[in-house]
Amino acid sequence: MSSPVDGPISAADFARLRRVRASDPNAIAEAFATRSTRPLLQGDGRLFLVAADHPARGALGIGGDGMAMADRYDLLQRLAIALERPGVDGVLGTPDVIEDLAVLGLLEGKVVAGSMNRGGLRGATFEMDDRFTAYDVDTLVAARLDIAKLLLRINLADPGSAATLESSARAVTAAAAARLPIMLEPFMSTWTNGSVVNDLSTEAVINSVAIASGLGATSAYSWLKIPVVPRMAEVMAASTLPTLLLGGDPAGDPAAVYDSWAGALDLPGVAGLVVGRTLLYPTDRDVASAVDAAAALVH
Repeated sequence: MSSPVDGPISAADFARLRRVRASDPNAIAEAFATRSTRPLLQGDGRLFLVAADHPARGALGIGGDGMAMADRYDLLQRLAIALERPGVDGVLGTPDVIEDLAVLGLLEGKVVAGSMNRGGLRGATFEMDDRFTAYDVDTLVAARLDIAKLLLRINLADPGSAATLESSARAVTAAAAARLPIMLEPFMSTWTNGSVVNDLSTEAVINSVAIASGLGATSAYSWLKIPVVPRMAEVMAASTLPTLLLGGDPAGDPAAVYDSWAGALDLPGVAGLVVGRTLLYPTDRDVASAVDAAAALVH
């Protein structure tokens, strides 16, 4: 497990969070009701979100550390550091993480994206079955969150993908009825050696974009969240939907990764960047510097 970082959240803050969860759960709804909000897009029309919805899918590993994200207090400290940095517009997470951040007062004036389907647990025999086990549209609206997010993995050899598509389409339709933007993260996926593998070829990403763009009774509130792959101009030509780039997992030369983001961010239709583990768990443990470097690319 990675070593914890020092951050702005005090021991007293964490003690208060535990007290709220144990004896005053109504305070969580109150924190959302009184939270200061902002438009989804403002100023330069760009959006930079830090992602923290991996743990709920059982994806705790980073690099060679299979339990790097297991320490919730450490994760919250890293998120607090990131959310304090200029240029960070907000955060993406599941209800447990988002509620922790709300009680700690870290969501004021931030864009908050709620993750909906986390049931396809990493390494499970049912991993392709991405059930909606977190936020739904009603709870997102009640909590005054700003945008929904769903994962859409499509396996052409798995009949179960039909149910995934149908459930995702219903979520898109429900979000649009509530006038809630919804971000779809599509992949063409396969089973390989007992694991789900996402096809990151240009052609596969274009195919996934085409499929995701057509889901639901209307696409008026649909956004896309897609990986950076070769020939991104062709990918972006596949849809007119506003698109956020997926930063991906920490791997390879950081400079090369940042360069690939920079090139893709210049393309028409790209509205910003969503990155999680790459920034929250940099190899040098300097979360602030990693976040600042990404923010400089977006804004």
